[in-house]
Amino acid sequence: MSKTKTAFFCQECGHESPKWVGKCPNCGAWNTYVEELVVKTDAQSKRLSINTKSNKPRTVDQLETEMRPRMNVVDSEFHRVLGGGLVYGSVILFGGEPGIGKSTLMLQFALQQQDLKTLYVSGEESEEQIKLRVDRLGMKNPKCFVLMETRVEQIINEALEMQPDVLVVDSIQTLYNSDIESSPGSVSQVRESAGRLLRFAKETGTVVFIVGHITKEGTLAGPKLLEHMVDTVLQFEGDRHHVYRLLRTPKNRFGSTNELGIYEMEGSGLKPVDNPSQILLENRGEHLSGIAIAATLEGMRPMLLEIQALVSTAVYGTPQRSTTGFDIRRLNMLLAVLEKRCGFKLAMKDVFLNVAGGIKVEDPAMDLAVITAILSSGEDIAIPARTCFTGEVGLSGEIRPVARIDQRIAEAAKLGFEEIYVSSYNKGLTTVSKEIRVVQVGRVDELFGKVFG
Repeated sequence: MSKTKTAFFCQECGHESPKWVGKCPNCGAWNTYVEELVVKTDAQSKRLSINTKSNKPRTVDQLETEMRPRMNVVDSEFHRVLGGGLVYGSVILFGGEPGIGKSTLMLQFALQQQDLKTLYVSGEESEEQIKLRVDRLGMKNPKCFVLMETRVEQIINEALEMQPDVLVVDSIQTLYNSDIESSPGSVSQVRESAGRLLRFAKETGTVVFIVGHITKEGTLAGPKLLEHMVDTVLQFEGDRHHVYRLLRTPKNRFGSTNELGIYEMEGSGLKPVDNPSQILLENRGEHLSGIAIAATLEGMRPMLLEIQALVSTAVYGTPQRSTTGFDIRRLNMLLAVLEKRCGFKLAMKDVFLNVAGGIKVEDPAMDLAVITAILSSGEDIAIPARTCFTGEVGLSGEIRPVARIDQRIAEAAKLGFEEIYVSSYNKGLTTVSKEIRVVQVGRVDELFGKVFG
């Protein structure tokens, strides 16, 4: 009979140590090591498996498969981000900042699935709080059941008796296993609770959603092992001062990791945004300098975003560089290209850049619109209102081609734009719309001459 074994874990990063240390050698945090149970006795380990049937090694040809279609998701944004619906037996980790709307989106998802039996487990809220949120959403679903429980054994027993199609656990940091003496939210509790839910999903075919907290650095709380265990990781993000929320997939075993879902926060819940380009551009103000439109792409979805730039003389000795929704390091690179390759004196200028709507996109095709907006603000010359840009800028000042240029041009033409600037190296312009004029440019200085004369 094996003996119980303990180890010390960092509560910030999950690093394991055989003895207590004051400073974590992995993340540098102080006084974060807590002793936790890592190996259980034989009697405890026998209770971990739901299915007592033993498996035998088989050849690849002997493997049995049951081709079941994916479960359709009513929410169009959720459906696309997941890769085309829910896969039976999959485990999905759903994380986001506090107050961003994780619980609202999960409860809204459970209420929308009228054809699926759903069990929503809440370890953070009471029945009264759940009822208030349901009334605010204004939805009813007789197949949606709610359970207030934090003990993982009881949750799995209720799920085995009820046999739901979807199990939502909010959140993993509130669950605890009675076999482990550490407090809920610790590394051992999170790892063990997630392992139990993973085995339950694989052995019963139930889709399990696990809601998780994030750290102050923006990463998912708990051990990194948690992200490796699950099939899909969903990241819910956005600026709480704006009404738009973004749903991304850093990991997806059943679909693309480049898809992006956009929601609009309203009083009655989260509303999917089917045409983000039109909504993000409809509030444009008067015709001013420093504003350019970028034709970008997230996954399979083309979008048009408004780039705002402000260039002014630095009041203090060191110029400021500030961005919202754009990588600050890439902005510094683009400013260096304009300074070195094109002769624009921006070394002693303050440069502020903003992507309107609080949207954060990492598509390199935004480079062309960014430098055009900076030049427009620096020269105080407005860009024509019905003009947009798409292209990547290289270190030598060349404008490089971008992928799926036809989709970007078609999206710009659909929204009424009359002119789009693209790289002259794009050779796949097969279905160019006749409603929009395509201008091909090869270098940044050539772009400046064509746009500003």
